[in-house]
Amino acid sequence: MILAIEGLTKVYGGLRVVDNVSFTVPNGDIVGVIGPNGAGKSTLFSLVTGFLNATEGQVRLDDKPVGHLAPAERAQTGMVRTFQVPREFSYLTVRQNLMAAVPKQSGESLVNLIFSPGRIRAEEEKISRDVDAMLDFLRLSPIADTPAGRLSGGQKKLVELGRALMTGARLILLDEPFAGVNPVLIEEIAERIRELNAQGLGFLIIEHDLGALTRLVTTLHVMDRGRLIASGVPADVLSNNQVREAYLGGTS
Repeated sequence: MILAIEGLTKVYGGLRVVDNVSFTVPNGDIVGVIGPNGAGKSTLFSLVTGFLNATEGQVRLDDKPVGHLAPAERAQTGMVRTFQVPREFSYLTVRQNLMAAVPKQSGESLVNLIFSPGRIRAEEEKISRDVDAMLDFLRLSPIADTPAGRLSGGQKKLVELGRALMTGARLILLDEPFAGVNPVLIEEIAERIRELNAQGLGFLIIEHDLGALTRLVTTLHVMDRGRLIASGVPADVLSNNQVREAYLGGTS
């Protein structure tokens, strides 16, 4: 899946929060976006995923415009996002959170419940097996039956990732996956991302932890005051004087 962001702009009362941003996420790549607070990164994510409507510009997936699609419809195309503050179902267990993320379950239909109980039972058994495999992959099996609201910040980020994966996503947008996470779990999350990417899954990641992010991404984009000010391989971008001044606090 190839994501193309073309001239995206969002204006609030004359303020261009996102200002003519364009770049692509090639199929199977890991691409990062950094910038100081207020740079417009989260607004950009919301524009790409349909939680906000763009003032100008277009979003394309595999060369098809998706700007007219609602967030749920964009997710059905295979592009799914997570949030900086996890939105888990706090009273459901980790296992139940993953099961709830599976789309188009036959058991959601009253007609199927009445007339196709065998099909529903077989589907639920497959979902259960898939969830068990996901729990193993994310190293969440020991806490599978723990209510998600009791988890640490890092564990909740893993659950968020798992829920995105259970949708069948081909491109995942991660909003600060390492924020508020201890170093051990940061590396755990990063390793899962690497493994998934090796299987062909693409990622677009917003993050403040430059060390963790630059070890992951192939391409890094920098935003400041709504605009894209630099793009390229991480080492080159981080040595850019404009980037150092905007994001790292100076050129010295």
